[in-house]
Amino acid sequence: MQLSEQEIFRRQSKAELEKLGINPYPAEAFHVNVTAKAILEDYERNKSDYRNIQIAGRIMSRRIMGNASFAEIQDATGRIQIYIRRDDICPGEDKTLYNTVFKKLLDIGDIIGIRGYGFTTQTGEISIHVEEFKVLSKALRPLPVVKRDEEGNIHDGFTDPEARYRMRYVDLTVNPEYKQIFITRSRLISTMRGFFDERGWLEVETPILQPIHGGAAARPFKTHHNTLDMPLYLRIANELYLKRLIVAGFEGVYEFGKMFRNEGMDRTHNPEFTSMEIYIAYKDYIWMMEMVEQLLESVALKLNGTTKVKVGNNTIDFAGPYERLTMYESIQKFTGIDVSNMNESQLRDTCKTLAIEIDDTMGRGKLIDAIFGEKVEEHLIQPTYITDYPIEMTPLAKKHRTSAGLVERFELFVNGKEIANAYSELNDAIDQKERLEDQLKLAERGDEEAMAMDHDFIRALEYGMPPTAGLGIGIDRLTMMMTGQHTIQEVLFFPQMRPEKKAEGATEADYLARGIAQELIPVVQKVGILSIEQLKEANANKLFNDVCGMRKKMKLEQVKNPTLEEVKAWIEA
Repeated sequence: MQLSEQEIFRRQSKAELEKLGINPYPAEAFHVNVTAKAILEDYERNKSDYRNIQIAGRIMSRRIMGNASFAEIQDATGRIQIYIRRDDICPGEDKTLYNTVFKKLLDIGDIIGIRGYGFTTQTGEISIHVEEFKVLSKALRPLPVVKRDEEGNIHDGFTDPEARYRMRYVDLTVNPEYKQIFITRSRLISTMRGFFDERGWLEVETPILQPIHGGAAARPFKTHHNTLDMPLYLRIANELYLKRLIVAGFEGVYEFGKMFRNEGMDRTHNPEFTSMEIYIAYKDYIWMMEMVEQLLESVALKLNGTTKVKVGNNTIDFAGPYERLTMYESIQKFTGIDVSNMNESQLRDTCKTLAIEIDDTMGRGKLIDAIFGEKVEEHLIQPTYITDYPIEMTPLAKKHRTSAGLVERFELFVNGKEIANAYSELNDAIDQKERLEDQLKLAERGDEEAMAMDHDFIRALEYGMPPTAGLGIGIDRLTMMMTGQHTIQEVLFFPQMRPEKKAEGATEADYLARGIAQELIPVVQKVGILSIEQLKEANANKLFNDVCGMRKKMKLEQVKNPTLEEVKAWIEA
């Protein structure tokens, strides 16, 4: 592994700390009695409470000024300035702790614990006067430098999406404002949980490894259990197990859980995602629409203090009631075409007329779904229920009580995306078996998303399941809406990523080919540009400053500094 100059320097600093008898990674706990946020918010009102502060955090900036220094540390709640004076932390003759440890062996990114007291500087900034400090963790890699001006504008930020998602631990350290997305996500789930618990519905857990992938139309991930010598699937849904619990006599059950679908990835799809599913006995999909409106309105109010949420250029209002359109009505509204009585052949012709891509494996239900997805979804900005789907599209929903060929189902669309799906659940075991047999026929035609036959689930229905309303909500997408995000990756701590490309070390010829003068190659390497991939991703202004500074540090007076235009040419060559 090739190390940059900073990485080499930090390893040397770690070794020097150990020579001084300082463990860079001590085992004992460090007691913290306050947070940065609490000090900044409460100090002026209760100064006497902050005479004995113990706080820990990561060093994010330093200003060394001889015998005294200022620094900023960052804990989980924010940043606060600290003031360190040599004679306070080194009251005796030995000044090593300040002159050597703090000034020379500590770096940006290191984690320290401090004890001291609060005070206000001459410029009015609430700070901590340090009386003792302790090294808690030595960082061996430098953090990206994120500069903020007096107005709070960010320069040279850690902004590349792939780097941010791949190294979320760095992203949330240098871009702590993104933490609020995940705090909101957690509060969203706890609010929903409280809503359900208040109504007496039970949170349960069902299997993630399943012998049959059921409950949705999707391609599963497949694995093998060695002891049982049988294939198992990561669940694509938990629906069929939750319905078994309704058969067992529970009035209402719900589960927040991970689902896994072996499908494509884009701005609204991740192979692993979080879903909430809930099933309530003796209810139907009409009742469920009203419950969802109450739920989402209460979530929006709890998270944002209003039912209105800004998503891009759209202001979404989660206050009910929501507009309702049948599937057929919505297609006719936005295409002018009535597909309600079309057979499969006519639907194929319609798809061709509308320039919608289809294939031979698609049956009537998927053809209608393709038209809807291409021509309708993007128009559904405010919360809108699409109801009464063709029976071919929904093998687990009850037949419509008045309209032949349809089922009692709705999907809720917000900002052009589906975030909820609900049925009056099918509880006729014979009808259910016939519908799943139809799915097997689609699978024989090559439909990899067709549902499998689950004989045990059929057996459960044969014991009798009461009339039931069921609902699934995509937590990731709902979080996107509630936080105004446009990509699912922004609301997942660790989204699925392609394998990281390993940068190959650049040769002298590689550097020369980019226009870098031979005498500057060692300087470029010293600042950490060890591959052409790193060079291409570099920030021109930062690289220019780093190279000029390193040339001076290496005392290469005979070597001429590059111009900013030359550095830009290296990157863009």
